[in-house]
Amino acid sequence: MHSRSRTTSPTRPTRARVTAPARAGTVLAVLSAVLLILVAGSWSPLMSFDGTVAEELHRWAVDDPELTRVSRVLTDWVWDPWTMRALTAVIFGWLWWLRERLLALWIAVTSTVSTFVQQGLKSAVGRERPQWPDPVDSAHYMAFPSGHAMTAMVTCGLLLWLLGRRIPGDTGGARGVGGWLWRSAVVGAVVSVVGVGLTRVYLGVHWPSDVVGGWLLGACFVAVSIASYERVVLSRAR
Repeated sequence: MHSRSRTTSPTRPTRARVTAPARAGTVLAVLSAVLLILVAGSWSPLMSFDGTVAEELHRWAVDDPELTRVSRVLTDWVWDPWTMRALTAVIFGWLWWLRERLLALWIAVTSTVSTFVQQGLKSAVGRERPQWPDPVDSAHYMAFPSGHAMTAMVTCGLLLWLLGRRIPGDTGGARGVGGWLWRSAVVGAVVSVVGVGLTRVYLGVHWPSDVVGGWLLGACFVAVSIASYERVVLSRAR
C-alpha cells in the first residue's frame, strides 16, 4: 500500500486592502491636479468665474466696513496659518506626553511637508493675487493655492482624525461627553475651514479657485497621511 505524500502549496502573499483614506487621497489628488492644470493654463471659463465672484465679493467688502473688520480679525488672527501651526504644536506636545511618539511625529511631518509643498506650488504656478483700486486688506507672495485654506484643512482634518481615534465609540452621534466633544469639534472644524476660505476671497486677497485648491490639497494631505500611518501601524502589528 503506497502512502500518499502531502504537498504543501506555497503561501500566497495577502493583497494589501485599499482603505477608504487611500481611495479618498487618490480622488483628491486627481482633482487637485486637474485644478492645478486649469489654473496654470489660465483656462478662460475658470478665470472668468474667478473674476466675477472676486469682484462681487470685494464690492460687498467695500460697502460693509464692519463685516470687513470682523473678517480681517478672523482671517489674520483666529484662522491664520501660524495660529493653526501653534495648534498643531499643542497637539504634538499632547501626543508626546501620552507617549504616542510615532503619531506625534507623523502629525508634525504632515504639517511641515504640506507647508513646503504649498509654498513650492505658489512659486511654480506664479499666479498673481487680485489687484483692486480700493483694497480692504493686503497679502504677499503668490496666490495659488491659498495657504490659509490649505493649512486650516490640514490642521482641522488631522485634529478630527485624532479625536476619532480617542473616542471611536462616540463619533457616530452617541450621547455623553465624547459625543458632545466630537460634534463640537466637527462644527468648529467646518466653520474654520469654510470661514477662512470665504474671508480670503471676501477680503480680495485670493481668487475662489485658490481657496478650492487649498481645500483639495489640504484634504489630500490628510487622507494620504492617514492611509500611510494605518499602513505603517498595520505592518508593525504584523
